[in-house]
Amino acid sequence: MAQPLDLSKPHRPVHVGIILVKGETELLDIAPVDMINGLSKHFLKTLPDGLGPAGFKDGAIDMKFHWVTEDGAPTPGNLTSGLRIVPTDSFATCPPLDIVLIGAYPFSYVPSETELAFARKSYEHCAAFLAVCGGVDFPRRAGLLQGKTATGPREVLPLWRADQSSSSSSGATNWVEKRWVRDGKIWTSGALFNGCDMMHNFAKHVWADTPSGAIVEYLGKMGAWPDRDVDYKDVE
Repeated sequence: MAQPLDLSKPHRPVHVGIILVKGETELLDIAPVDMINGLSKHFLKTLPDGLGPAGFKDGAIDMKFHWVTEDGAPTPGNLTSGLRIVPTDSFATCPPLDIVLIGAYPFSYVPSETELAFARKSYEHCAAFLAVCGGVDFPRRAGLLQGKTATGPREVLPLWRADQSSSSSSGATNWVEKRWVRDGKIWTSGALFNGCDMMHNFAKHVWADTPSGAIVEYLGKMGAWPDRDVDYKDVE
């Protein structure tokens, strides 16, 4: 299998995929994908040249975004607040993904084996697999968190720690109570807006020492991207 793309020095378009299960995905969990979009050539070409520091657009990245469901178009994917989105790709047509993002779905929803298999396939190829809020359940059920340190919604962590017996259990996962955690190429976060803190730190981790880092710094300040205490000390 080919090595994952070096996101800091991509030699081709970066394929970013948002996986939507057949349940309902929480809108706020996948909204942080727009922070990555802010580094794209497609977005930056719309900004006036004098808006940011001189030369900051030089680090713009060629990105392709994929909204992926099992069936693809024309069947829409369902998001919270009544939003429906026409997917760009099905599991069968989606190209290998470099960055994967998954958000929460209802507690009553159990991802199908087909969905979990696509998660495993995407993980094998990607350079980064990001799960926000209850979306952490997706890689958990897929077995991708075995032997990893991970986090999730604070209220759910005791349940996942206790779930050690079934084939879908977290097993040897080291569950920690943090806003976000990186373990290798897997990034996990607490609930909802904590995904923005995670995405901010993901962007800094990948691009801080590259020409794209100037974009991260500029957009982070202009948009007040959150970067709160990783241990929740600000809310204790």
